[in-house]
Amino acid sequence: MAHKIAVIGGDGIGPEVVAEALKVVRAAGVELDTTDFDLSGARYLRDGTVLPDETLEEIRAFDAILLGAVGTPEVPPGVIERGLLLKMRFALDQFVNLRPFSLPEQGIDFLVVRENTEGTYAGEGGFLRKGTPNEIATQGSVNTRLGVERVIRYSFELARSRPRKHLTLVHKTNVLTFSGDLWQRTFDDVAADFPDVGTAYNHVDAACIYFVQDPGRYDVVVTDNLFGDILTDLGGAVSGGVGRASSANLNPARTGPSMFEPVHGSAPDIAGQGKADPTAAILSAALMLDFVGESDAAARISAACAEPVSGSTAEIGDQIAARVAG
Repeated sequence: MAHKIAVIGGDGIGPEVVAEALKVVRAAGVELDTTDFDLSGARYLRDGTVLPDETLEEIRAFDAILLGAVGTPEVPPGVIERGLLLKMRFALDQFVNLRPFSLPEQGIDFLVVRENTEGTYAGEGGFLRKGTPNEIATQGSVNTRLGVERVIRYSFELARSRPRKHLTLVHKTNVLTFSGDLWQRTFDDVAADFPDVGTAYNHVDAACIYFVQDPGRYDVVVTDNLFGDILTDLGGAVSGGVGRASSANLNPARTGPSMFEPVHGSAPDIAGQGKADPTAAILSAALMLDFVGESDAAARISAACAEPVSGSTAEIGDQIAARVAG
């Protein structure tokens, strides 16, 4: 039976890389029933629409969402990010952001699990005396025991499934003494249920150094929303570049569809020129297939992407599709 996939090409190079990802999925022999949704910065500029509630409800019925990239310089910061991406994450309870990093020739093979619905991204805060010399802006970090525990437990389960069986918590407990305390206590409590998983703790500033100088030390990393956002971009930079960095926004309980997207942005400066590397989108599609139960096809696609290829966007997609098809 075909998997129902909501496709959001988005802006810039987004539609180009998604087209190649779908090409490779079909080369793997997986049947998809796709529906395209016109959600993007361009759509917002055209008619003021970001993500209508009725469209969100329609998307709930799909097995997964494959997204290219959204954002255009003409749209003010935060409009698309909060109105589309964060709205879907919150509404569909995609509380895990999973990003794999692999560069075997340098001994890099680790996963970062980022809490995806709380922290500074929850939207708590505001202004006082805005526009005056005495202006005050606050941006709170919201951390709940439920939200922290479920992402930590997911991370322990993930670490247990891997050969090294090791999980590192990254935070800033020496300064963020309230949220950090909650994260550390919860981590320690959940660790008692996983005696076979080794554990470690790094302050986030130390983790940034280790990501650059010694990324091979990591197996699975769990962290909060803001630290995860920053660390995962750094992880992409040290493991082949953001052109190869994939991600998954997961609802592990499967009460709504999960969303899969490359880490890179919409790159409007090269849109339509065939210069975009679609590998990250293809690897994101592989994550999607694994999540919907097509693990064999996912593994073949990931293996086909192990050796970098060059060429135009379509040529790279063709070469990877040929590898997958055998």
